[in-house]
Amino acid sequence: MTTLLLVRKDLLMLRRSPLLLAVLVAYPLVIAGLISVTATYVNSKARVALVDEDHLPNTIVIGTHTFHVDRTIDEVAKNVKLVRLSANEAGRQLREGRIVAALTIPRGFVADLKSGVRSPTMVLETTVGGITPRVRQQVQALVYELNRRVQEAFIEQDARYVDLLLHGGTGTVLGRRFHIIGLDGAERVLRQLPRGPRLDALRDFVHDARLALALTDDAIRATAHPIQLEDAATHGRTWALSAQVQAYALALTISFLGLLLAAGALAAERDENVIGRLVRGLVTPGRLVAAKILLAAIVAAILGAAVALTFGVVIQIGNVTGGEPWERLPLLVVGLLLVGAALGGLGALLGVLAREARTASLVAILVVLPIVFLGLVPREIVPPAGWISDAFPFAHGVRFFNSALYDTEPWGTLGRETLWLLGIAAVAGAAARLGVRRLAA
Repeated sequence: MTTLLLVRKDLLMLRRSPLLLAVLVAYPLVIAGLISVTATYVNSKARVALVDEDHLPNTIVIGTHTFHVDRTIDEVAKNVKLVRLSANEAGRQLREGRIVAALTIPRGFVADLKSGVRSPTMVLETTVGGITPRVRQQVQALVYELNRRVQEAFIEQDARYVDLLLHGGTGTVLGRRFHIIGLDGAERVLRQLPRGPRLDALRDFVHDARLALALTDDAIRATAHPIQLEDAATHGRTWALSAQVQAYALALTISFLGLLLAAGALAAERDENVIGRLVRGLVTPGRLVAAKILLAAIVAAILGAAVALTFGVVIQIGNVTGGEPWERLPLLVVGLLLVGAALGGLGALLGVLAREARTASLVAILVVLPIVFLGLVPREIVPPAGWISDAFPFAHGVRFFNSALYDTEPWGTLGRETLWLLGIAAVAGAAARLGVRRLAA
């Protein structure tokens, strides 16, 4: 009962400071939005130098296709920002980090491309680490798209050669014009010749060759494109309403609130000379810490549910594909309570260590930002960041919320994250309880 009375007292104090409460709610939401925008722009176009040592012409003709060089490059370079630089300038900017990669077109590139007998080569130089793997993939996608377009021209050219072999006519190879009668013409000539074993064998060969070459056109195209990718138009959520942003917004909001409220509320008991009297008479240190943990859990559940409902209403009004899993909200509230409790235990520990309310609030802000950013770092990129992040509630909260809302079979993830959150709450709460005993002594 005394624990509930302490929680009621803290909630009444929050009610008397609506401006402070509004700032506490708005601040983490703004931070969540900024993190989402930053994550989006991390995937924006990287600057890549294009070093043209072959002095590309305005147009390149391959078969019956005419490629306008600048226009084609602009069309295929969708994922990177190509900047035309000299070799020396590209090398200098690459060393200084002003560009992340340099793509060089060496001398003889166009001649090899037109010949159709040698594969032309591009040279890619990149910086080390950072976003280099992503840039390499983007440049590979650029070269792939160039290959695809040139490939179409070569396919048409090869199909034209096959057509010449079948029906005859005039063609050009390596700049030399030629004329052939083709298999059709050869068959007409053979008909005019007398019958005989050798001529009959030659007639059979021409007949079979005509049948085989008639299928070559489709075979060339199927070999060049064994798998086709069809891009279907869909209308899913934008990044601002994505499941990931929703999970981050929930975790970030309650991380700020949980740590600040629990740390500030416990430290305030000492500022007001209440903690000693409480511990000596009315409540035990364990109940005092439990009250702050319960405070953080209740506030986290209420505000987290409000954020989730806001997301849901916006998605519902916008008729966004995927909708909002309303039936999962009770499961989400359970997660909010668990994450809030873990944050309350950690906040209570910070309040004990800081001793004074203003210091506790400052320490909570200083602690929560590194915790949040550690949780944003992919474990696959920096494994130690993932290990450290596991010691704090933020990353577990993100995984819990994502799974609770959108996983088809969430129970394995939810069970694992529940154990983590309960463990963090128990360890931090036990440490805070020992600290309260020392403060009261």
